[in-house]
Amino acid sequence: MPEKDVFKSRFLKSLFFITLFFLILSLFLLFRFSNTSWINTPSYNLILLDNTENTDPIQLKSIPFPPSPDSCNPNQALLKVFMYDLPPEFHFGLLGWKGKSNQIWPNVSNFSEIPSYPGGLNLQHSVEYWLTLDLLSSSSTTPNIHRPCTAILVQNSTLADIIFVPFFSSLSYNRHARVYVKGKKDMNMILQEKLVKFLKGRDEWKRFGGKDHLVIAHHPNSMLLARKHLSSSMVLLSDFGRYPVQIANIDKDLIAPYKHVVKSINASNSLDFEERTTLVYFRGAIYRKDGGVIRQELYYIMKDEKDVYFSFGSAQQGGIRTSSVGMATSKFCLNIAGDTPSSNRLFDAIATHCVPVIISDEIELPYEDVLDYSKFSIFVHSSDACKKGYLLNLLKGVKKQKWRQMWERLKQIAPHFEYQYPSRHGDAVDMIWQSVSRKVSFVNNQTYRKNRYRMSQEFLKSR
Repeated sequence: MPEKDVFKSRFLKSLFFITLFFLILSLFLLFRFSNTSWINTPSYNLILLDNTENTDPIQLKSIPFPPSPDSCNPNQALLKVFMYDLPPEFHFGLLGWKGKSNQIWPNVSNFSEIPSYPGGLNLQHSVEYWLTLDLLSSSSTTPNIHRPCTAILVQNSTLADIIFVPFFSSLSYNRHARVYVKGKKDMNMILQEKLVKFLKGRDEWKRFGGKDHLVIAHHPNSMLLARKHLSSSMVLLSDFGRYPVQIANIDKDLIAPYKHVVKSINASNSLDFEERTTLVYFRGAIYRKDGGVIRQELYYIMKDEKDVYFSFGSAQQGGIRTSSVGMATSKFCLNIAGDTPSSNRLFDAIATHCVPVIISDEIELPYEDVLDYSKFSIFVHSSDACKKGYLLNLLKGVKKQKWRQMWERLKQIAPHFEYQYPSRHGDAVDMIWQSVSRKVSFVNNQTYRKNRYRMSQEFLKSR
């Protein structure tokens, strides 16, 4: 073959392969970025705890967040929720938000319009804030917010599985209950009286006597006036420490996690066994009432022991940052009963992957019906913990391999205790809605069992 023809043949082959390459590349890019078949993945803002030092409010933190490719079908939602349109003074108005004329809710699709929640220890009991934001974002008016389809807002209360009462009761207590004027009711009490009057006058409440209502009272001192009037409802609490059993109990009510205040640790940055130089860590109030007297006993038993940090502390003057570092560099973190059975230290320990040691005989735990705490926590009876040397010997006896098993499990379950907006699959908001759904099913089952004979007779007599 002449040299000219060989060159021409090679050129045509090269041109063919180059053309084929660009054709394949073009088809790939067209398929990858088509608006008709693929969901665009912009960055969304999530409200995350960036710095909770002292009383700074939470900040908006922008992180990449790929939205779910599936829209939320109301008929497929696990839980249908009806929410009362209470005036802003019961919810976002407590955060200083003022909408336009007749505007009840902020525009939750615009992050700059969402009022910030105060930081520091206020955050511990901010559950109702996150749940309310999540419900508002489930509306068809917020198509740019992508979230799980676990709970969805419905406009017809007769279609709802649960009726949500959006009163920021913990914030109301923290803002108003301590402002005392002699001879006058504080605003917290006034709001509770208004709430009870509102609910008792609603057809939704009268239909089942409030049994299908969800009320949030996470701060142990919130809803002190209203709780006895709303005891038939399902209540979301931090624990049952200050509630008579006829008002709140594990059969009808739920426990929600505190919002941790220390900084979360990424699983890839979590310190391993040898890098955590402190064996046991506790920092906080030591002289407490009721069941919390055990803190004082343990303090005097352990304060001078080697590899133990047991100290007074508060959230002020860098206290949260100190606890964040201390827990993240400790193998075991004590969660001891205080004025009530629960403490935020359990959730701070989970956030820092410090194996929790739970010393609280009356504690109830979030999601315990689906989450085995024994795989990442150590439970110790108060009577045993107060025996000289018992607790320290127990923890020193935990082998490295066993500690690592609990540590690995902590890294897996820590996202279940993260509050954020928009909510994500398996985070604290999503887990709470799942818990509500299970409780609704349980209560309904109990109701049917209790009334089976009456319902049967009524059916036979009906036409």
